Amino acid sequence: MRLPRDLSGSDLAQALHKLGYSTTRQTGSHLRLTTHEHGEHHMTIPQHTPLRIGTLSAILADVATHFEISRDTLLERLFS
Repeated sequence: MRLPRDLSGSDLAQALHKLGYSTTRQTGSHLRLTTHEHGEHHMTIPQHTPLRIGTLSAILADVATHFEISRDTLLERLFS
């Protein structure tokens, strides 16, 4: 599955709520998300519109590694 090109940081944070992530704090234009599923995991997402492809790819790779799933499986869960 192809990465969405027009995704904002807020949209990504909302999609990650499906995997148990919740916003724990906000500093400036960055959100800190935390999940306790499969162990504790923190990540920071910039609230830019749109997110750069490299930034989005790195965030999704980090989440996929934490949940031990492929990036394509993760994209299907979040955006299908």
